[in-house]
Amino acid sequence: MKTLQQILYKVRLLSVHGNTNMQVNDIQIDSRKVAAGTVFIAIPGVKVDGHNFINKAIELGAVAIICEIIPTEKNDQITYVQVSNAHEAAAHMAHNFYDEPSGKLKLVGVTGTNGKTTIATLLFKLFSSLGYTCGLISTVQNQIANTIIPSTHTTPDAISLNKLLHKMAEEGCTHVFMECSSHAIHQHRITGLQFAGALFSNITHDHLDYHKTFDEYIRVKKAFFDGLGSTAFAISNLDDKRGPVMLQNTLAKKYFYSLKQLAEFKGKILENALTGLVMMINDKEVHFRLIGEFNAYNLLAVYGAAICLGENSEEILRTLSMLTSAEGRFDYIISNNGIIGIVDYAHTPDALENVLLTIKKLRKGYEQVITIVGCGGERDKTKRPIMAQIACELSDKAIFTSDNPRSEDPEEILKDMMAGLNSAARRKTLSIVNRGEAIKAAVSFANKEDIILLAGKGHEKYQILNGIQENFDDKAVLKEMFELLGK
Repeated sequence: MKTLQQILYKVRLLSVHGNTNMQVNDIQIDSRKVAAGTVFIAIPGVKVDGHNFINKAIELGAVAIICEIIPTEKNDQITYVQVSNAHEAAAHMAHNFYDEPSGKLKLVGVTGTNGKTTIATLLFKLFSSLGYTCGLISTVQNQIANTIIPSTHTTPDAISLNKLLHKMAEEGCTHVFMECSSHAIHQHRITGLQFAGALFSNITHDHLDYHKTFDEYIRVKKAFFDGLGSTAFAISNLDDKRGPVMLQNTLAKKYFYSLKQLAEFKGKILENALTGLVMMINDKEVHFRLIGEFNAYNLLAVYGAAICLGENSEEILRTLSMLTSAEGRFDYIISNNGIIGIVDYAHTPDALENVLLTIKKLRKGYEQVITIVGCGGERDKTKRPIMAQIACELSDKAIFTSDNPRSEDPEEILKDMMAGLNSAARRKTLSIVNRGEAIKAAVSFANKEDIILLAGKGHEKYQILNGIQENFDDKAVLKEMFELLGK
């Protein structure tokens, strides 16, 4: 058990009122989870301010309050610590409280707009196959060896994250692969962690509802690499024009991967088909089960990280050649009469374009491509007409539908998507609010060897309507419609 003074190590303090030599049983940012002997950290959130719950936390047994604003009326029995940034303080305190777990592991972070889940999942599968006990922290799920823990955020809050890393270290994990979202970087959820390495996939139009400007989004991603130590490695995509920018100020050892330029990890696509990719990677020819140019980049990133972690080149490629991607990433099924259904998480303009361009390269020429796509409610509205345009340009038919409208009116979201289309594009589109009905319509239109792309939700098994989460699985509904309509 640690004292408050010990867990405040590295925290930027503004003032201290009371005793810091007390024993601490727990730390929490959620007042509802406070019990006797807990330190409560009052975090000002986007929707809820933890400062409003200080009295409740004290009633439940909090012995110390960490906050940015000291209450005007203080309890003499309670220690109050004023900090400059409560998010940052929570991260350092969690790392200290849980015995600095990241230092006991080889922790590798993956950031970028698209590809994070695939890269982190492939690294987890690769190193598990190589005989290591590994941890995974991702959008799809968290995992300790063979034990799966459901995931609620791409990157958990700082306390949950350090608690999870502590559990991974206790259970013998040697390597942990983690997605690092821009929200997590900006909100200091990963602050204080010791990373063995970090990877950058790409950066495109996303999360501007949160970051407001694209420049700010880039700056936040870059901050992750700026914070790496000199013993870490940093790997970036040289073919993304912001790839070199990410590593400009890092102290880590720099490496790049590329399909188009000279780089430490160089790839070339020899064949791209529904049976997989054939690639040259650093002069070795390998057949992979993954499909598409975007996965060629993901494989290069994984290969580079494995080399930097000290693994044998031939063993890496042999094992990688047998692996499949993360759930809901270019996940395809074929109906009884040969319709190809592809379920993909593509929910940004760039990701949607990549998937549709991959399909274009795979098609023989005469098949229809029918794309079902929506845009999330309470998220970046500026990408809605762009997503619609891409779907129309690269598909024979486009069906716009709901994709987690949340508390927004789904009809209004579809109107936002349609707003950017010219009359020619509008003629090939259909708007169907109900996602199940949209899938049914697409299957009814499809003939043998046509391709249906079901974009946006991927691995998600739910739909959020009017703030209520309901069960909905794209892949399961697609299979059901194939059977129902005798396709």
